[in-house]
Amino acid sequence: MDATIEPPATAATWMQAAAARARAASATLARLPAEARDAALRAAAAELRARGTAILAANAADLAAFDAAGGTAAFRDRLALTPARVEAMARGLDDIAALPDPLARTLAEWSMPNGLRFKRIASPIGVIGMIYESRPNVGADAAGLCLKAGNAVILRGGSDSFHSARAIHGAVTAGLRAAGVPEDAVQVPPDTDRAHVAAMLAAAGQIDLLIPRGGKSLVERVQAEARVPVLAHAEGLCHTYVHTRADHEMARRIVANAKMRRTGVCGATETLLIDAAIAPALLPAIVADLRALGCDFRADARARAIVADLPAAAARDFDTEWLGPVLSVAVVDGVEAALAHIRAHGSEHTEAIVTADPDAAERFLRGLDSAVVLWNASTQFCDGGEFGFGAEIGIATGRIHARGPVGVEQLTTFRYLVLGSGQVRP
Repeated sequence: MDATIEPPATAATWMQAAAARARAASATLARLPAEARDAALRAAAAELRARGTAILAANAADLAAFDAAGGTAAFRDRLALTPARVEAMARGLDDIAALPDPLARTLAEWSMPNGLRFKRIASPIGVIGMIYESRPNVGADAAGLCLKAGNAVILRGGSDSFHSARAIHGAVTAGLRAAGVPEDAVQVPPDTDRAHVAAMLAAAGQIDLLIPRGGKSLVERVQAEARVPVLAHAEGLCHTYVHTRADHEMARRIVANAKMRRTGVCGATETLLIDAAIAPALLPAIVADLRALGCDFRADARARAIVADLPAAAARDFDTEWLGPVLSVAVVDGVEAALAHIRAHGSEHTEAIVTADPDAAERFLRGLDSAVVLWNASTQFCDGGEFGFGAEIGIATGRIHARGPVGVEQLTTFRYLVLGSGQVRP
């Protein structure tokens, strides 16, 4: 094993025991009827609501430590919980419970001339390891999605959300206990020791799939060092392209929402591309809208020729995921130029076009390999809840197994049932 991920014995021992308990719990979950898993999710949602005051108190402790350390406003927003966000976590679990059972699916079936009948059926992955940063609600979403799909999960949140994560975990496991579902289906490490991350990366044969959700450095570390299969996402370097035939009011509304609704989420637009033919009339209004919302800019020379006081963009700015109230701006010449810019600078996460021209929209939608591409809608719709998944465990930008918001169906794999009547192979 690479010395860079050799965990201390205490973290390795805890992980080995936790994974063994999770394996046993996943075997039980896989055999439970959908009604039992759904009852556990609803019970966990009820516990989140009942413990809302305690969860907010734990979050206040995390926020106080974060503020004392001088954290940024964008990351503070990711860390902060409110009564509405606690209710959203609970509602997310209720929504997941209401989804169809992902394990009840026959994905394909066929017969061969020898009379053998084949079925490809959905089945749980097993034990999921989730490593995430800042946003404590991720723990509730991940637990709910994994449980619905019959998987156990080991959750390692960031040290800045430790108290919040523990309080949320306590509520979820209380719900499982009340519903008679193994509490070991959802586990968290006992402390903030970073060696637990290394132990998860080294847990080949114990964890079946690792899902990192956080900044670029976290994802890159997991991909480089993991001895376990990884379902990862790149940074959310998302673009909104305003085409020549965009409705002006629609474009202003979409760009403002895509950038400023929540600047710290991975679906926030980081770069605005606007056609040269429409920019003189529309770009000043968009800039004014966003400035009124507290946004700053990094603009290319063509944009600054239209709005003279825009700060100049450095070359690296178009490769930057701001995760804050900053927007890169470039003026382009049509759909092909917009596509070329996105291919050169994007992370294949989420892109949007604003246009009344169906042909231009079709060229844009088909011209990219990004996981999610939208027409006349905000990039912030790249979210599992908005897709009808109940919640998401992350946004996958790889090309194997899952892409886009990862919901319950993406947390299953498949196996084969072969039904015979005495056949032997010649």
